[in-house]
Amino acid sequence: MKAVGLVAEYNPLHNGHLYHLKMAKQITKADVTVAVMSGNFTQRAEPTILDKWQRTKEALSVGVDLVVELPMQYAVQPAHLFASGALSLLDSLQIDDFVFGAEHPDWDFNSLVQAENKFESTDFSKYNATYATAFNNQLIEHTGISLTEPNDILAFGYTKAKLKSKLSVNLHPVKRVGSAYHDEKIDDTSSISSASAIRKAVKNGSAGFESLVPEQTAVDLKELKDVNDWNDLYPLLRYQLIQAPLNYLAQTYQMSEGLEHRLKQAAQRASDFDAFMRLAKSKRYTYSRIQRVCLYALLQISDEQMQIKNKQLYLRILGFNHLGQEYLHQIKKTVKIPIITKVDQKSRDGQLQLDYRAGKLYEQLSGVEQDMRRRPIIV
Repeated sequence: MKAVGLVAEYNPLHNGHLYHLKMAKQITKADVTVAVMSGNFTQRAEPTILDKWQRTKEALSVGVDLVVELPMQYAVQPAHLFASGALSLLDSLQIDDFVFGAEHPDWDFNSLVQAENKFESTDFSKYNATYATAFNNQLIEHTGISLTEPNDILAFGYTKAKLKSKLSVNLHPVKRVGSAYHDEKIDDTSSISSASAIRKAVKNGSAGFESLVPEQTAVDLKELKDVNDWNDLYPLLRYQLIQAPLNYLAQTYQMSEGLEHRLKQAAQRASDFDAFMRLAKSKRYTYSRIQRVCLYALLQISDEQMQIKNKQLYLRILGFNHLGQEYLHQIKKTVKIPIITKVDQKSRDGQLQLDYRAGKLYEQLSGVEQDMRRRPIIV
């Protein structure tokens, strides 16, 4: 069986994702579609609007054949690490083709990656700007292209990961359609709106989002009692930042250059998350970077733990249909990494430790068990 791979958060799954799925099958003529999906926290370290089991069920209902979880140590990361982890999983799954969205699919991403070799060495600590800004300035200087759109940035990351690891998977960028990634207003003239706009409509109790998502997604969103966000997690984060000693916070993954001082001071002064972020933000740190560090601190993930986990690749199966099951049976004897279909004490305290901890944190919001006693969804 020939397989095509997708990487997604499905937060929530919407009509743009259906277009992506349709194009993937049309371009590759694949027999089976495999989605590598983030768990309960996004790349920007935000809790997903629906849990990973609901989103798995929705993906299977629209034609995805196999859903695999992107481990926490890759899912909540800057674009290049997110892309590297996702592509490594697709390679382990023996995927022939990978189809992904991009704002500019006609760009030569190979050339953009190769241009990085010409960059001057940059000491980030000497500049009062984010690394992304410094990187993009050099890219513009060498290629004339500004890499600022989120899907283009991921496309760059996928290309870089393939070239660096010499992977054989074929990359197929397709044009992202509909409203822009960050648009927060429903587009009344289109059947495709951004996930951000749909989440905002659901949170505000606005009507009209139902036509923008598949039937199962609409059902799940209508049943939501509340849309959880960082404001719901902030009391836990604030307690952690205030109570933990500075030398302990300094060991948190990506907590560098004295950022622990800034976060502790912000937590002591701010009574809500939005105020906390305004106090913590600076020209050197993006909101996404700060949110990720906050999640790492809340989960008590250290640099040492993350270094260990980044070397542990595994396939956590979230769901499949008969085609997905057949594909798993086809590859299972040649897959070189563990395939996990249930969480036991050994995996909970070992390979899945970060996923389990993230799941327990998400349970504080949803009240629904995320890992123990959960088995893949079969349709």
